[in-house]
Amino acid sequence: MKLFTDLYVELDQTNKTNEKVEAMRYYFEHAAPHDSAWALYFLSGRKPRQIVPSRFLREWALELSGIPEWLWAECRDTVGDGAETMALLLPNNTSEDETPLHILVEDQLLPLRGSDVDTQREAVTEAWSRMNYSQRLVYNKLISGAFRVGVSQSLVVRALSQFSELPTDVIALRLMGEWTPSAEFFKELTDPELESQETPIARPFPFHLAHQLDGLPHDLGDVADWQAEWKWDGIRAQVIKREGQVFIWSRGEDLMTERFPEIAAAADHLPDGTVIDGEILPWKDDRVLPFTELQKRIGRKNLSAKILSEIPVILQCYDMLEFEGQDIRSFEFRTRREFLEKLVGELDDDARSVLRVTESVDAASWEHFAELREDSRSRGVEGFMLKHRSSPYRVGRQRGDWWKWKIDPLTVDAVLIYAQKGSGKRSNLFTDYTFAVWKGDELVPFAKAYSGLTDAEIRKVDRFVRNNTLETFGPVRAVKPELVFELAFEAIQRSTRHKSGVAVRFPRIARWREDKKIADADSIETIYEMLEAYQNATVN
Repeated sequence: MKLFTDLYVELDQTNKTNEKVEAMRYYFEHAAPHDSAWALYFLSGRKPRQIVPSRFLREWALELSGIPEWLWAECRDTVGDGAETMALLLPNNTSEDETPLHILVEDQLLPLRGSDVDTQREAVTEAWSRMNYSQRLVYNKLISGAFRVGVSQSLVVRALSQFSELPTDVIALRLMGEWTPSAEFFKELTDPELESQETPIARPFPFHLAHQLDGLPHDLGDVADWQAEWKWDGIRAQVIKREGQVFIWSRGEDLMTERFPEIAAAADHLPDGTVIDGEILPWKDDRVLPFTELQKRIGRKNLSAKILSEIPVILQCYDMLEFEGQDIRSFEFRTRREFLEKLVGELDDDARSVLRVTESVDAASWEHFAELREDSRSRGVEGFMLKHRSSPYRVGRQRGDWWKWKIDPLTVDAVLIYAQKGSGKRSNLFTDYTFAVWKGDELVPFAKAYSGLTDAEIRKVDRFVRNNTLETFGPVRAVKPELVFELAFEAIQRSTRHKSGVAVRFPRIARWREDKKIADADSIETIYEMLEAYQNATVN
């Protein structure tokens, strides 16, 4: 517990990439393999679901600290994090818990799930009594299911690579899919002697991700060296057929085979030793449906015949990663594409109606591609994907071979009306905003946004919020309507759940319009006109 807590503190206190990698490498070098496996589990974004309800933890912390509920609420609003607030308010303790991480998790934390409240209270308060502030903080985050730390999967892979002296692509591949934290797993993960081990039948490959391309792609060189494909907005997935079994994995490494039975049934016609990279899309009447339709489907525990009929899906196939049992990621993209087209082309009509090779778009120049790109919204796509024809299939987001060339977002000028403090390092700053547009003489809430401003702008807005608060609603402040911001978003649709009557996809702040007065903000009529134009563009 001590070593893992020290790692958490180091990672939390630095934003320097090399320092984070070195801290993780040091941990893996000095921790026991079983502890390293659990640390890796948490660092890679995995976490057990909530073990003890947060309300119980808060109740027990209040009892031990002796503070009233109202003071707790004030402290929570100031700190911005419940686990940290509890750690700060509990009676001071300077001792350190030496319990190994795997013992803490497997023998002390996980058995508490489903046990009676008295047992949980006794175990939790006893653990608090032997821990210092930092250890309590980590413990609270683990037991509440809220543990997260600012490291990406790629940084974790780099640290493991430096520790094991194995290539990053080997580590990344071994980490894909489902695995159980254990000493054996960690030893196999970092064992150079196992570099040539056979791939487990369910294991996906690490995804290759594209960088955003700003402006025109003239710097990319000869247009003939690149393949352009429409950029679809769905769920990135890998479909695997090995040893007679089909597996469907999301980019977030969720196994989704049962969620998409029509894709699994089509993939069953693929030969063994096949892995296809693609995009799951809601598709009906030979055109893509809005992403919100796909959300309706994946949000259901049971897929009824009605849902399957109303929101059918397909896989737009982008790439082939394994062919006849051979890993072909090092092959040129043009070759992998040929394999993909040949394989899918040999399927029967029913399978090909679900597994569809994405269209390759041809143009004689980058200027011509720019013209074609303007037709994106009418196709229900976000722009182009540009892939160098000689590129291998790499691991993660690497600059140079693949680019996403997206269309300009939809934009609206809106007025800041509500603000709320953020969390983590920004828990003392107002960073979560609600914006409104005009409806007659009234400002009606339109969208929330949490990103898009620089640190300096955030501090400036924070001062404005503190000095111009009109009313408070718990942690939310209603502010004087004075600041205008340009909001950007990818799509718009009708919504009965929103006061404005519309909902937008991926709203963010594009820029602070300090040159505009609130009277210059857009109206709800303008929004409805935008909605109608967007719907016409995506239907016609």
